[in-house]
Formats: sequence, C-alpha cells, structure tokens
Amino acid sequence: MKLLFLLMLFAVPLASASAREAAPAVMPGQAPPAPTATPAAKPSPSASVTVPAKASPPPLSRRQLVDGLSNDEIQAAIQALQKLYLDPGIVADDNLRRAALEGILVRLGPGVSLLPAEPIPSAPQPFPFLSEILDSHIGYIRPGSLDKAALGQFDAALKSFSEKSFDALILDLRSVSTPGEFETAAEFARRLSPRGKVLFTLQKPSAKQERMFTSGENPDFHGQIVVLIDSGTSGPAEALAAALRSATGALILGSDSAGAAFEFEVLPLGPSSRVRLQVAVSQVLIPNSGALFPDGLKPDIAVALPSEIQNRIFRESSEKGVSQFVFEPERRHMNEASLVANTNPEIDVTQSAAKHRAPASPSDTVLQRAVDLITAIQFYEKKSSPR
Repeated sequence: MKLLFLLMLFAVPLASASAREAAPAVMPGQAPPAPTATPAAKPSPSASVTVPAKASPPPLSRRQLVDGLSNDEIQAAIQALQKLYLDPGIVADDNLRRAALEGILVRLGPGVSLLPAEPIPSAPQPFPFLSEILDSHIGYIRPGSLDKAALGQFDAALKSFSEKSFDALILDLRSVSTPGEFETAAEFARRLSPRGKVLFTLQKPSAKQERMFTSGENPDFHGQIVVLIDSGTSGPAEALAAALRSATGALILGSDSAGAAFEFEVLPLGPSSRVRLQVAVSQVLIPNSGALFPDGLKPDIAVALPSEIQNRIFRESSEKGVSQFVFEPERRHMNEASLVANTNPEIDVTQSAAKHRAPASPSDTVLQRAVDLITAIQFYEKKSSPR
C-alpha cells in the first residue's frame, strides 16, 4: 500500500514534467500553437469485446420456495405426495398434521415450544453474583441472574462503588437466561435510569393491553454505562439491556441476544397428555425501537467470544476475579539496579517463562473492549472539556 501511495504521489509531477518536455517552445510575443487532435485508435476487426457475465442470483431456500407457493399449489403438492410417494403412510393426514405442527414450532422459534408434562427442576445458576473494580475507577457487575437476591447484591455493590468514586459501570448480562420477572428487571434498570423514563412496555396484542414500566427516582450514579450481552442473554435480561440503552444511553457490546423477551403461558394438551404447550402471549416493547422478539437485541459494537472460553473465564473468575482476564501483567524492564548487577530482567524473565511455561490464560476480549471503550470515551471527554 505504501508503494502504491508513493507511485500515485509522484505520478502527477512526473506526468506534468513529461508534458512540459513534449510541448513545443513558444517565443515571447508569439501565439501558442493550436493543439493537435490525436486520432483515436481504430479497433482491430479481430478484437473481441468481453462483456462481463452477470452474477447468477443465489438459490432460494426451502422456506422461500414454500412462501412463494399459492394455496392451490400447496394443495397440489400435498395431493401429489399422497398419490405418488413411495410410502403413502408417511404422508397420511395424521402425519401431515404432525409435520404442520413441527413446522410451526420451527418457524415461531422461541415464541412457542413443547414441554414435558412434569416440570423439570431448574438448574442452579452456575455463575454466581460477582462485582469488582477494574482499573481503579470502573465498576464491574455480573449478576448471574435477575432475582430478588441478586438485586440486593446489586444495591450493595453500587453503594460500595459510590464510596470509592467510580465513574463508569460495566453490567455483564452474558448468559443470563434463568427465569426471572420483568418487574425485577425493571428494578435493576431503575437503579441507573433518570426519573420519569419509560423503561419498557409489556404488550399483549390479543387483548390490546399494555403494562408500562417507568423509573421513579433519579439514580446516584451518572457515569458511563456499558452492557455486555450474548446469545444466552434472554427474557428479562434482554429487556434490562435495551432499557438501559434507551433510558441512559448505555452502550451495548457483544453479540445478538436470544430474542425471547416475552411473557408466556403454559397450556395442558389434555388430561393424560405427556406434554404441555408454552406460548408467548405478550412481548417487550422498547421506546423508539420496538419489539425485541424475535430478532433480539443488536449490540452497538459486535465482539464475539467462543462459549467454551467464556464459560471457563466465568468459572475461574468466580474465585479469582476478572482482572486477570482483562489486563496483561506488566513486563519487567532494564533499570539502573539491573545494570549495576549486570543482569537483564527482560531476558531472564523470558528464559524462566520458557522453562516453566504454564497453560496460557484466556482473555475476555468482550470485557477488554468494554474497558478500552470507556478509557477512550473518558480521554476524549477530558480533552474536549474547557479548562
């Protein structure tokens, strides 16, 4: 690229110099000669003109093909299957109805599902509540779940951060998919949102009902907020992240959330049925942006981290904290003491590490980007503020 830039930089003066050399000299008082037209080169009769081929459109998916069929075409396809298919029993009416239900479940995604008749006990949250101060001024909170217990710990962490004059908060909602109440999610948002802000609305289209959640008091914290999400961020956690972006201007980092921000009802399918039907009946609406279902919440800055690495970091950070997965240890450098002792700490440390090399510690790249983003924002705010 540098070579190309230099060639472009020098092409203009070189071309101008060549033009000056080729131009005939003009004596003082003499009119410049009229420019001579250069005859256009005639194309050779044998030369062929190559017309670029048009790119063929990508093939249609099965869903696109099915969606393009009319009702008559769908009926004709079903009749042909029942008449000509090798095993007519597979496309009998009962199996067609089962296939139709299966297709509906696939199309509606997380909005509808079949559950066992006996409720499965929910597994405990594998990653407990964690709070920490990063870089001496950034509060980090990973609630693990959105329930009353986590809300109490959240309040205690915010109070502790306030006493230490923190000016930024990272709320880590990655993999928060345990069941929770939207009212509790709104309580988390109220701790950080200005008074009178609409956080989100729960809308039930069939009954034209809405439940609006708003913030009632001004928060004690007024710094920068960054929220981390991923595909495991589901339900009330999605609503919390979107509410903070709408009400406080929080920045969202990570990957798309699950798209399951809705309330549901569970219906039995009969007195002796072995399954129940779970159906989404109301959805979360965010001011000025709309519904989160089914596409989920899109991050402002997309950063991906493989789930196996993230789970390892979450497990280890529960005991050791998250700082070790964000900041690299500072390397030792040459100094006056090492010169007097005739040693080189840079070489000695490198050789020692090579002899006793431990497994590399993973890095939480999503959290690293969040810290870098806060640092950059605060740097430019200080630089642009009047002195």
